[in-house]
Amino acid sequence: MARARILVVDDDPDMQDVMALTLELGGYEVSRASNGQQALERVEEGMPDLILLDMRMPVMDGWTFAAELRRRHASAAPIVVCTAAEDARRRAREVDAAGCLSKPFELEELLRVVESMLPRWRNAEPRP
Repeated sequence: MARARILVVDDDPDMQDVMALTLELGGYEVSRASNGQQALERVEEGMPDLILLDMRMPVMDGWTFAAELRRRHASAAPIVVCTAAEDARRRAREVDAAGCLSKPFELEELLRVVESMLPRWRNAEPRP
C-alpha cells in the first residue's frame, strides 16, 4: 500500500529534521523544502498529500507560497500552517489552510494533526 506523502516546508533545519523523522517513523513518505520557492519545486516533482507550512521564511514566505500553489494547481494538497506566531489559527485562515499547529508542539500532536487531515487521502484515488 502506498504511503501518504507529506511536504515539510520550514527554514529551520532542526525543526525540519524533527518533523521529518517523526513523520517517517509514523510511516509517512516525507519531502522537505526550506522556503516557498523550493516547496513549489517539490510540488512540481509530485503533488504531496499534505503540506506542513511555516509562514515566515526567506526567499518566498508561506503566504506567497500558498497563493502561488493555488494559482498553479486547482486541486492542491491541504495545508497545515505550522507557526510560532501568537495566533496560528488566524495565520491559517489567511491562507485558507485546512489546519494549524502552534510551535512549539509535542510530536504526538504533530502526528494527530497529520492523521486528522489524511482520511480524505485514504478514500481518494491513489496519486501517481
